[in-house]
Amino acid sequence: MSDEIAPEAIGNGAELHSVAALPEHAGQRTDRFLADHIPALSRSRVKGLIEAGQVSRDGIRLREPAEPVRPGAVYRLDVPPPAPAVPQPERIPFPILYEDRDLLVLDKPPGLVVHPAPGNEEGTLVNALLAHCGNDLPGIGGEKRPGIVHRLDKDTSGVMVVAKTEQALATLSAAFASRDLDRAYLALCWGLPNPATGEIEGPIGRDPRERKRMAVVSRGGKPALTRYRTLGHRDSAVTLLEVRLATGRTHQIRVHLSHRGHPVVGDPLYLRRIPAAARLLDAPTRAALLDFPRQALHATRLGFRHPRTGAPLSFVTPPPADMQALLDRLGLVALTET
Repeated sequence: MSDEIAPEAIGNGAELHSVAALPEHAGQRTDRFLADHIPALSRSRVKGLIEAGQVSRDGIRLREPAEPVRPGAVYRLDVPPPAPAVPQPERIPFPILYEDRDLLVLDKPPGLVVHPAPGNEEGTLVNALLAHCGNDLPGIGGEKRPGIVHRLDKDTSGVMVVAKTEQALATLSAAFASRDLDRAYLALCWGLPNPATGEIEGPIGRDPRERKRMAVVSRGGKPALTRYRTLGHRDSAVTLLEVRLATGRTHQIRVHLSHRGHPVVGDPLYLRRIPAAARLLDAPTRAALLDFPRQALHATRLGFRHPRTGAPLSFVTPPPADMQALLDRLGLVALTET
């Protein structure tokens, strides 16, 4: 049974939370105690509120997040209204697969950057989400912003989930970190992997020769494991794979397939020369593959449990039009296990 009194709205989006400490809470850290009893706030958020002087114990303002809890005391948190997000809302259309008050699931189109960064301050998915959600975002970390649980590269398409609340962000992030979800990609790669179903394992780190690239490295990298199965191939020259990640490293699929000698079709970073397998194709088909302007990689499937209700959710999307046209030309069918 919770000992938190229902939060009180005090105007302009601000809230007041009151939590009474019981005997069994004695000695706990104040920030952990309050975060455990106010699910809407993460521990880091509570710690920041304490350090900002927004938390009091029996009317005495606190400044030390690690202070031991005193049984019988009433703790009050004054949560200020969310500050406007630094990225500005922009009306950018994107396909929505599901939405409720906790999260949003979308089918990210290729070419859309997920988060603002130097060189891409505008026109990102975050800008689009801010415009779409508007006042429906209760705020994360004190800002009106969506919670980016995971990312896809700019030119990788497919299913993504975005959190609207701190609680949803924490729960979904934990699920991704522990791989407690169902996630599959479609990758069109050069050559024919052998065996047809298998694993690629190798630590991934920065390429020592080119810092913009990742690579399988002998030391200093993070463990990485990629599982794949062949869905079909054309003349052993190009293969459609279903790929699943046991780990989540930057560019993992692209790095592992390239390392194995089967780079993703169209990959601007990891495909540096015309593959020998291209000679097995007729000239028009070879040209269509070599001219494909981005990596032929699509996050086709995502399944997870709802962060609030625990209900299973699952979403499957077909490849976007440009990749589908390439598959049609090759006579390959994008099927994933259900």
